[in-house]
Amino acid sequence: MKKTLSENSVSTDNEMLVKVNRRYFLRSAGVAAATGAYILGACTDHDLESDQIVELGSGDVGILNYAYALEQLEAAFYTQVLASPFIGITEEEKMILTDIRDHEIVHRQFFKAALGSAAIKGLTPNFTSIDFSNRASVLGAAKLFEDTGVQAYNGAGKFIKDAGYLLLAGKIVSVEARHAAAIRDLLMPDTAFFAGDDIVTTSDGFDVALPPVVILPSVQPFVMNRIGYSQLPV
Repeated sequence: MKKTLSENSVSTDNEMLVKVNRRYFLRSAGVAAATGAYILGACTDHDLESDQIVELGSGDVGILNYAYALEQLEAAFYTQVLASPFIGITEEEKMILTDIRDHEIVHRQFFKAALGSAAIKGLTPNFTSIDFSNRASVLGAAKLFEDTGVQAYNGAGKFIKDAGYLLLAGKIVSVEARHAAAIRDLLMPDTAFFAGDDIVTTSDGFDVALPPVVILPSVQPFVMNRIGYSQLPV
């Protein structure tokens, strides 16, 4: 009999990370191959079920699917960025963006493994508003995705009931914050923009935290599937 999500609750970091490493942790050419297959599969799903709402669910399942949806979006974005680099990209920029892409793929696959049969399907990205040949367009979109990701994790953490998932979500959001700082530094190097007043409140020095009801409508234009989140807490 297949275990439920709660019965499969993470007891230690190593237990889940070993599972992810064994099933999904792909590097170099393996990462590219797996990502290409994943996106093709998502496109096929969309062709067949374009009118269906992808419901995230409730409780910890809903929150993890929420994070999974965001990680799908980021992984697909950086995969496209590296598949068709913008004009004038430097080796340093390519290295940074490659590292971020690989991190996002691992995050995406972690949530897929953790959720098992409760995971939502592969989403189909909609990046038509992004000019992937233009540096400003690409880095501007990256800034949006990374800032939004940090705000989303910060806002959703309080809703996670399982302590193991909460711990790992905290570790992931710290990586997302590093990504956000790196992208901001590429946009405005050697300035305070890496932790600007628009994302870190000057009164207490905390990152912004936003609920799913704010985050999901802001990213919906970048996803062709309609994402349903009525069962998530506000």
